[in-house]
Amino acid sequence: MAILECKKLTKVYGKDDSSVKALDHVSFAVDEGEFVSIIGTSGSGKSTLLHIIGGVDKPTDGKVFIENEDLHALKEDALAVFRRRNIGLVYQFYNLIPVLNIDENIVLPSLLDGNDIDMAKLDEIVEYLGLTDRRSHTPSQLSGGQQQRVSIGRALYSEPKLLLCDEPTGNLDSKASEDIIRLLKESNESRKQTILLVTHDPDIAQQANRIITISDGRIAKDERQ
Repeated sequence: MAILECKKLTKVYGKDDSSVKALDHVSFAVDEGEFVSIIGTSGSGKSTLLHIIGGVDKPTDGKVFIENEDLHALKEDALAVFRRRNIGLVYQFYNLIPVLNIDENIVLPSLLDGNDIDMAKLDEIVEYLGLTDRRSHTPSQLSGGQQQRVSIGRALYSEPKLLLCDEPTGNLDSKASEDIIRLLKESNESRKQTILLVTHDPDIAQQANRIITISDGRIAKDERQ
């Protein structure tokens, strides 16, 4: 069953002679529980695609459906709530709140949604991330790899329908990168988390079950492993 459907997504920046087409009628679907890599060179449109799927950017034309909800038909407030409840975002530069500790960063989206904290689930996730002895630490007291684990934990705690990762290992050394990809694979396999991972690294892309190659704003290949 498709959890995500992209239909003829087009994104144009600028106007007239100075316009640039970042996406050109991109269509594909992702089934629940899939782990999909989106790969392409810099400027290919892969990050633009992910941002549109995540509701961070709007398409010039085309539609995004997440569990049959027309994402960009939602008004701004409703879109913010829908994103918080259904979409997890993991960025290259972590996007953690500097003054909050690990626990507080992980549960922040849930608190913003007015939910009580499930301490048992929080304990489980912190242990799963291997950060039990760092819980009181703020981001400045953590390594890059540890900060990215917190970012993943924040997404997992909210149990989003879709986890979107934009170059999550781009700012990490090889060991930390391996740890992050391992966590994502385990989350996909054990928690049945649906994941879209944008990367320019072929070796990282190979860790997914399906690889979509973007070139010049179009899908060049769509291969299942």
